[in-house]
Amino acid sequence: MKREHMLPKKTSSQFDDGREEELVEFVKSKPNVQGSPPAVLKAIDEFGRTKKYLMNVGEDKGRIVTDLIHEAKPEIMLELGGYCGYSTILFANAQRAAGGKRYYSLERSPKFAKVIKTLVGIAGLSDFVEMVVGPSNEGIRILLVAGKVKKIDMMFLDHYKPAYTTDLKLCESLGLIQQGTILAADNVIKPGNPPYLEYVRSSVEEKRKRVAEEQRKKDTEGFSDRAAKQYGDVEELSMEVKGNPEIVYESRLVNSFEPTGVPDGIEITRCVAVPA
Repeated sequence: MKREHMLPKKTSSQFDDGREEELVEFVKSKPNVQGSPPAVLKAIDEFGRTKKYLMNVGEDKGRIVTDLIHEAKPEIMLELGGYCGYSTILFANAQRAAGGKRYYSLERSPKFAKVIKTLVGIAGLSDFVEMVVGPSNEGIRILLVAGKVKKIDMMFLDHYKPAYTTDLKLCESLGLIQQGTILAADNVIKPGNPPYLEYVRSSVEEKRKRVAEEQRKKDTEGFSDRAAKQYGDVEELSMEVKGNPEIVYESRLVNSFEPTGVPDGIEITRCVAVPA
């Protein structure tokens, strides 16, 4: 089933063609947005519906994550991939309302990070959100070394799709995934993420077996060419970090829709046990 939404037609270039800067000016032109996360989000949604398509998490999938935030009340939350700041504003606002302490947005593009920072400022969340600009694996290490993150209470993954598994394994190896950690992974149906789903849904025994066999399959395998080349050429991801196969997860798919009405879903994964 496909929902029908009135949206501008997609072009060959769906991002990084100037639309992000246009979005900032559009939001600034709206009345009563200063200091109001809901008003900023409404303006972003309006731009995406009436002006140019934006690859945001959107209202439907966003509600899945905000409901989870209200339930879990994470003190420390990370997002990998912020794009224009829609998820940043939506989730940081929910986390702050739930009594959280800090929201870290890791965005590889300095251009997009500037957009996020501007819109977060307009929304009045600058004192709660911290930007970390650069590759996600480097940003994760920076936060750990700086002593800012010792445990990830909740993490939203919406960046380079093949890096989902690689970055999760890095977080495991650094001891940032602990009992109670919750992962919310976007786009697991559209465009899909078979390696990530296989990993978080595998038993300890299955993960041990793959490590013992020294499986050397690249994390970019199992993706369409378009997904693997989302930001240009296929990225070389580290194959050295093997994660912690002893960690026990419980994982489930919550079906939803893209802002375009195309079916998609969020994979919700909970860490239920970490060996001492």
